[in-house]
Amino acid sequence: MPSLAATATHTAATVALFLLIAAAVTVCYVGVCWWRPFRRCRRCDGTGRRRSLMLRARRACRRCDGTGEHLRPGRIALNYLRELHDKGTPR
Repeated sequence: MPSLAATATHTAATVALFLLIAAAVTVCYVGVCWWRPFRRCRRCDGTGRRRSLMLRARRACRRCDGTGEHLRPGRIALNYLRELHDKGTPR
C-alpha cells in the first residue's frame, strides 16, 4: 500500500513566483532609496532633540546630529556601489 504522507513538492511555478515577488520587493525598495534617501531618526523620532537624563533639558540628538534624519541602509549601499564604480572607471 502506498504511503500517503504529506510532502512538500516545489514546482517550478511556485519557485518562479517566489523569485518574482522577491525581485519586485527589491526593485520597490531600491526605488524608495532613490526617491527618499533619508528616513526619520528612530531615537529622537525625527525631531532632532532628545531629553537629557534629568528629563528637563532637551539636547540635540547624538545619533542624527540634530537633523532628525538618517540615510536608509539601501541608500548607503547604493552610494558605496556608485563610489566603487567611479573608482574603477577610467576617465
